[in-house]
Amino acid sequence: MLEFLLALLTTATVGALLVPLLRASARRTERLDSALAIYRDQLAEIERERAAGTLPEAEAAAARIEVERRILSAANTTDAAVHADSAGLHRFLPPALALVIPLLALGVYLQIGRPGLPAAPFSAPNSARGPAPHANPNEPMSIERLLAQARARLAEAPNDPDALSALGEAMVLEADGSVTPAAREAFDKALAGRPDDPRAQFYLGLHETQSGDSRAALARWQALEAKSPPDAPWLPMLRAEIARVAKAAGLPVPPSAAPSAPTGMPQPSRDQVEAMQNLDPAQRQQAIRSMVEGLDARMKESPDDRAGWLRLANAWKVLGENAKAADAYAKADALGAVDTRTLTDWAEAHVRQIAPGAAPPPDAVAVLQRLEKAEPRNALALFYLGAASFAAGDKPEALKRWKTLLSLLPADAPIRGMLEERIKSAE
Repeated sequence: MLEFLLALLTTATVGALLVPLLRASARRTERLDSALAIYRDQLAEIERERAAGTLPEAEAAAARIEVERRILSAANTTDAAVHADSAGLHRFLPPALALVIPLLALGVYLQIGRPGLPAAPFSAPNSARGPAPHANPNEPMSIERLLAQARARLAEAPNDPDALSALGEAMVLEADGSVTPAAREAFDKALAGRPDDPRAQFYLGLHETQSGDSRAALARWQALEAKSPPDAPWLPMLRAEIARVAKAAGLPVPPSAAPSAPTGMPQPSRDQVEAMQNLDPAQRQQAIRSMVEGLDARMKESPDDRAGWLRLANAWKVLGENAKAADAYAKADALGAVDTRTLTDWAEAHVRQIAPGAAPPPDAVAVLQRLEKAEPRNALALFYLGAASFAAGDKPEALKRWKTLLSLLPADAPIRGMLEERIKSAE
């Protein structure tokens, strides 16, 4: 009877855990629905400005193409959700199996097993061996084990700074991030034996922020940052905390803790960051452009630096210099084939150069074909390769790609109407 009740409890628990799985479809499309609503508003705004005469026809067409491109990029994320919703068997089979298998296992066990037989070890324990070692030394230990180890070390050496600092950290973890009085006492003792202990300094600064003394915490952390080696593993977290606390307290964020530039941008020095903080937006943008141009000049002297070309390509893309970005991606690819994510960025750099209504040029087609081969259902590749096929007179191939894309788009995607018109014209 006990075994049956336990099996029922297990089945009920699994069923409760599977409820979010059955509702996953709605959550997967929630973000896309929000994005599509924004894109619909953008298209409506463009049309209003064009009708009012405040936006020239050419600029309105270019703006519509850019919004449609973003819709195509967003459509890629819905591919898995669309197919999950269209296959009811695949959706309900895992939950059904998860519920049925425990019940079947119970039935088999009750028929051929011996529930009343007590468990027996394979071999007798050997008390002389001592406690078993941790099964996997790379597996994170529990907070209880960390506390036990630190206290065991302190029993042998009560003033060991490492053990005191480890004990204080374990206490903080146990208190869900709060530096308790007992943890603070451990950190103070650790600093008495080792004044430059970085772990103790960090957590004592955290205690000061939790006590409302953000200035003292920032002073402590900045002193720790100044003494730390450039490659110290704790520096990224330390700088992130400095920035967070400074912003929360309304204090200036130190340049070293300021957010880094966008991916691919050359990283400015501390002096450059301080100088840029005093510039207006236009001057700051020009300063960033100057850094990118400096990287461009260095790459001409080091043409075999593949990572450098990728950084330059991303930087030009961030600045909107799509032709230069595409050229830099090509140079990086010549030194070693780029991955699918980079292919997508490269294809977008080409697509953003296409005039409204024009077909993609050969260079763009080559990149889009590689992207389609890597991701056969990529919306960007399907749309623009369809346009290239239509322009070349290959209407069947254009229809094939556009109809595939249409099947991937949500029913309320703003681009569906335009795509359906193109399909009709190709038919």
